[in-house]
Amino acid sequence: MLHINQSQKWLLLLGLGIASFCIALFFGAADLSPTALYQCLFSTCEQPVNQLIFWEVRAPRVFVGFLVGAGLAVAGATLQNVTRNGLADPYLFGVVSGAGLGASISTLLFDSPFAQTISWMPDISFSLALPFSAFLGALFSVVLVQILVAKTFGSRTEHMLLAGVAVSFMLSAAANLILFLGEPFAATKVIFWLMGSLARVEVWYAWVMLPVVLISVGLLLLFGPQMDALLLGDESAKTLGVRVTHLRIMSLAICAALTACIVSYCGGIGFVGLMIPHIVRNWLGVTSRVVIIGSVLLGGSFMVIVDVVARVAIPEQEIPIGIITSAIGSLFFLLAMKHKSR
Repeated sequence: MLHINQSQKWLLLLGLGIASFCIALFFGAADLSPTALYQCLFSTCEQPVNQLIFWEVRAPRVFVGFLVGAGLAVAGATLQNVTRNGLADPYLFGVVSGAGLGASISTLLFDSPFAQTISWMPDISFSLALPFSAFLGALFSVVLVQILVAKTFGSRTEHMLLAGVAVSFMLSAAANLILFLGEPFAATKVIFWLMGSLARVEVWYAWVMLPVVLISVGLLLLFGPQMDALLLGDESAKTLGVRVTHLRIMSLAICAALTACIVSYCGGIGFVGLMIPHIVRNWLGVTSRVVIIGSVLLGGSFMVIVDVVARVAIPEQEIPIGIITSAIGSLFFLLAMKHKSR
């Protein structure tokens, strides 16, 4: 049996990230030859239309896809660490439901006949209002979960997961009510957005997500040893000098920021934060810094590959990414539960 050492595993992960990024550049609605792609990437595009397609559409989509996968995977790894629950996922915060509520409200205020009747409503583009309102809704859900578990925050982390599920159902009900009462076409746009997609990615998305992901990953790597201590239990971590409550609040805030930023621009893409950290831990190790760096590489590569599948699986159509990740993730979740029950 072939034995692969730790260094070779890291090289494979890095190679997978580079390969997935390069391969994804070949797929898109427009047909660009390998020669044209090479010219655009390493020189100057031969035709202005190729310049527009490559640098304004295709490359930003691949780069944002990598950031989305990396961010969700890191958020999942962090949440599983601080809750000591291997089945924890960022969406248990109710983040998607909160973002859906914010998106539903934005359609009512900015993209429906009702908005035209409000004289004081500012003239804001719906393309800007949707991600901003979804971001506020996602943060609202996280704050609401924290308020609900404030009294038992330091000692019963499982309360946070249960509160997240309850908040998720509550905000979903509110969002569905708004969509039911709203204009049908606007409601359809929100429903499609909630499925998760990179189809409407713009260049500036990357410049918003990149600092959020880099700062979050940097902070988590900085506090890696303290987060490892949490795996021993709160009491053991306190004896090692770790300020458990402060560290947990900071980690959860980072999870919230990562997930809310991604959901607000790309919709609901579930189960990435559940699957990727599990795979990284089983393959590379359980220490926080190893899991975080591995999650960045594997999570980003996974999302780029899934996006390619979403574009080519059905001719002349594009499957929402959230459908594919949910299908894969649900099977992974059942296998993980079966393994834990043994």
